Amino acid sequence: MEPFKPVNVSASLKDNENVLRNIFHHCADIVFRPLNLPDRPGILLVYIDELTDTAKLEKIISTCMMNDDFSRLTQYTSVNSYSQIVAKVLKGCTAIFMNGLPIAYIADLTSFKQRSIDEPSNEASIRGPREGFTEDLKTNLSMIRRKISHSKLKFESYQAGELSNTEFVVAYIEDCAKPELLQEVRRRLASFRTNQLLDSSYIEEYIEDKSLSLFPQIRNTERPDTVSSSLLEGKVSIIVDGSPNALILPMTFWSGFQAAEDHYERFLYVSAVRMLRMLLAVMSCLLPSLYVALTTFHPQMIPLNLMLSISAAREGIPFPTVIETLLMEIMFEGLREAGLRLPKAIGSAVSIVGALVIGEAAVQAGFISAPIVMIVAGTGIASFAFPSYSLALPFRILRFPLLILGGFLGLYGVAIGIMFIAIHLVTLKSFGTPYLKPTAPIWPTFWKDTLVRMNKRFVPAPRRK
Repeated sequence: MEPFKPVNVSASLKDNENVLRNIFHHCADIVFRPLNLPDRPGILLVYIDELTDTAKLEKIISTCMMNDDFSRLTQYTSVNSYSQIVAKVLKGCTAIFMNGLPIAYIADLTSFKQRSIDEPSNEASIRGPREGFTEDLKTNLSMIRRKISHSKLKFESYQAGELSNTEFVVAYIEDCAKPELLQEVRRRLASFRTNQLLDSSYIEEYIEDKSLSLFPQIRNTERPDTVSSSLLEGKVSIIVDGSPNALILPMTFWSGFQAAEDHYERFLYVSAVRMLRMLLAVMSCLLPSLYVALTTFHPQMIPLNLMLSISAAREGIPFPTVIETLLMEIMFEGLREAGLRLPKAIGSAVSIVGALVIGEAAVQAGFISAPIVMIVAGTGIASFAFPSYSLALPFRILRFPLLILGGFLGLYGVAIGIMFIAIHLVTLKSFGTPYLKPTAPIWPTFWKDTLVRMNKRFVPAPRRK
């Protein structure tokens, strides 16, 4: 049965009620509230009780009882289509029908409980703003508007989700964002089709260049200051209603090493910390494979005393080095995943204490050697240094194929794996922007905020058009 026929609102109050009751069949949260007043035309209010401000609703009712003009309502629109009425009611608005009028008045009385603004736990910073996005789209847009108070900041509204009818906004700064970038974003969003849009990740996976790649091509953040600074750099952001994670595009590989407080600390400290992060990223991906390759195929490259210590620690171990390393890596990743799923009060304790207890017990039982515990622990600590969780994931995954290559082919296998990863990164693009920009291809003017951060005194302010 087609839900939105007849299309136009009837002048009969009873007909309108029957149509809406048929559409909202088995919807227990929809309230139909008739107002029968003497010597007055019949009035019907349709709303969702849990999404409606009761104080404002009573004001509407008093206005109806006084037979006052609806133009005195602060926020109202008149519509004559059932599809528009249903969409507004499901968003929390109140539909007002009057007998004899072939239209309905829509009053915005939306009120629902939402999470307060607080610091995002995944992007905590030592210095700088402490506010983070919430699940309310209007609140998120207001935080961005407060930081960029200029008429060139644009918010383009879109609707997606055949069943969810979710609103999302494309934010950009006119004359800062390239027209070809905006055109490409609009083109991809125009072909976006889904039944439900519950989070920004739905859009991210659909519009990115290579969805099968391990590396993220769209950055996500919960911080309004990160979005604002990205918009000022000419990038585009997508904010979805119901999601605290905003998308930023295009994304480069090096932006995943930039933390929120990098622009609030002194440039010398930030530059040193960024290089440390990149060193730890290499360690998190290559340390186990290099250890296995060197101890198994190239022991002559290790100092003699160190090699003798490793050989003594491996006496009585029943597994090859590559197998025991794989077992410890899998166990460590399992403990880390368990720590994320457990309550916060005990999750961190389980992951840390569990790794120590299991590692110590495994060494005493003779299943693994002590150097392997140190290598896996150092790798795990290095993987926590990523400011971007989405960029840390591919490094954690690539650790395993590199480990297998190093265990069977030695340093040659590790070199082959690194070569394939480099080729993939060089060919990867994010909305037309090379993923390794400004290193491949080389863009000297963009080096001021990549591996290091230059002193703001020597960075010229952008010209206003």
